[in-house]
Amino acid sequence: MNFSTTLGISIPLVLTFVALATAAQRLLGVRFGKLRMAFAALLAFALAGPFMSPVMMRFEHMDPKEDPGIGPLFLIVLIGMCIVLMPMVVLVIAEALVPPGSIPGPIEFLRGLRGRLSRARRYSQITRIAVKHGLGPYLRGRGDRAEDTTARVRLARSLRGALDDGGVTFVKLGQVLSTRRDLLPPEFIDELGRLQDQVAPAPWEQIEAVLVAELGPVDEVFAEFERKPLAAASIAQAHTARLHSGEEVVVKVQRPGIRTVVGKDLDIVARLAGTLETRTKWGRSLGMTDLAEGFAIAIREELDFRIEASNMAAVAAAHSGVVTYPEPHSALCTERVLVMTRLNGRPLASASREQGPTLARDLLDCLLRQILIEGVFHADPHPGNIMLLDNGELGLLDFGSVGRLDASVRAALQRFLLAMNRQDPLGVTDALLELVPRPEEIDEAALERALGQFMAKHLAPGMDSVRMFTDLFKIVTEYGLSIPPEVAAVFRALATLEGTLVRLSPGFSLIGEARAFAGRYMSEQLTDTTIKDTVTQEVAALLPMLRRLPRRVERIASAAEHGRFSMNVRLLADDRDRRFVTGLLHQVLLTVLGATAGLMAVFLIGTTGGPLVIADGSITLYHLIGYFLLVISSILVLRVLIAIFRRDRE
Repeated sequence: MNFSTTLGISIPLVLTFVALATAAQRLLGVRFGKLRMAFAALLAFALAGPFMSPVMMRFEHMDPKEDPGIGPLFLIVLIGMCIVLMPMVVLVIAEALVPPGSIPGPIEFLRGLRGRLSRARRYSQITRIAVKHGLGPYLRGRGDRAEDTTARVRLARSLRGALDDGGVTFVKLGQVLSTRRDLLPPEFIDELGRLQDQVAPAPWEQIEAVLVAELGPVDEVFAEFERKPLAAASIAQAHTARLHSGEEVVVKVQRPGIRTVVGKDLDIVARLAGTLETRTKWGRSLGMTDLAEGFAIAIREELDFRIEASNMAAVAAAHSGVVTYPEPHSALCTERVLVMTRLNGRPLASASREQGPTLARDLLDCLLRQILIEGVFHADPHPGNIMLLDNGELGLLDFGSVGRLDASVRAALQRFLLAMNRQDPLGVTDALLELVPRPEEIDEAALERALGQFMAKHLAPGMDSVRMFTDLFKIVTEYGLSIPPEVAAVFRALATLEGTLVRLSPGFSLIGEARAFAGRYMSEQLTDTTIKDTVTQEVAALLPMLRRLPRRVERIASAAEHGRFSMNVRLLADDRDRRFVTGLLHQVLLTVLGATAGLMAVFLIGTTGGPLVIADGSITLYHLIGYFLLVISSILVLRVLIAIFRRDRE
């Protein structure tokens, strides 16, 4: 076969494929990928021969001298419609079984192959760590339920060991989980709280390479630089240095290669969370995918030291207390290097017993002011992030984790705290429902009673504040309330702070001091100046409306007096509502037309008699019209199905 013959056969075939794919896509009314359309057209073309053979055999017995009439032409048109129907059926079945995006294309597959191999090695490493710590059965869903306290402690200890060996991402994950008293039993909270983010320091050559890449030669940027690190963690390590201006600074340098490791681990955490949410009821109830996404965002922010510098500047700008913060040198802060002023002091544990109560009170007052008044707060106030300065004040370090609250959330938290101070169950309930997304169905009376019992139980002198947080989270979970991330960060910071305060001053009452702060805050807000300012602001906001109010009242009264008062309500004013209703009506109309055409087709195909279309008497005009209607009914039904499948994924 020469080239011209091959070309003469190939061009019609290609044009036929294109015509079949285009016709199927236009009739279905949606767009498909080119590979999917080509596969559907090829399959339809392959099935066309066997499908047409029995029909074409009918024409072999016809006498060529006789006039066949117009019947065979209609039959050929019907065959063509059926051939077009085939790729439509293939596309709809593929849409239902293999939705677009569920299987990567060849290019995406080749691009992701290297990542999948790397992820598989990491999966294998994590699995070996879990098996080493006795968690293998739980990976297969066959682990025994920890019914008693001893079993839960043993399981929690194994989990802590596995997370500790898993690396930086899993250590951070365990630390985050240790603050979620609404999700885990107390035994797990205690064990995960012991996770330490400390590793051996990286060699100076690797640290110097990062400094040179980010800032330039070390000797040109710094007058002195201490090669031995001041502290080393899994994400970064800190060195002391001196600028050419003579100022002492601390330089936080990100460990080389940590971003790649964290990226792989976050991908694994996201996939595991998606699997748990899909396959387990408790995973869906906890929203594992959202939790994993929030955790990933927080970790990625910690990897960008520019965000930490911005957080440090924001907290320092709102500072109004006795706690000192380091100041960043913005010109020397990059994605992997953070330069800040050095705070001279010693670990918090070195505070004397006489200093403890005063320092604890100052620290609590500082954090509550950050949360309730300033709106920017340190979200991880554990003892390692706090130091006792040489001047006797407290210094707050490590601003990689900072919470931000808008004015509405701060106002709701203020009302929550003040209502707790008054032991007002109704006020606490209203403030709590302002803080969390309100579920569609909730028994507010029962929630109010539960919060009343909670306050009667815990707001007494000498009660355990740690148990108070646990019971509060139980109430929130029991009534189906989901805590927003920014509010969860507040409770996490307070729970972490409670342990720090107890170390500073054993027997320190977080509840009592928080209630005292509420009283002081109330006194500050009820001064003559603050009341005057509040009234002035409210009147200034209402004044434009008050000016327009008499004129509008006059118009309404005049219209009512003369019988012209009317109301104009536009239904479906939003374009999205109109598109939804229009699409719904189209689907209903297509469904009715398809069902009607199908019923008429069945009726006509089952009808005997009628004008003959083919001389052998096997097909009558009624049959032919019935087949046409059956094809049309199939097209309409397939169009409705494809629209339903696409909408379910949107």
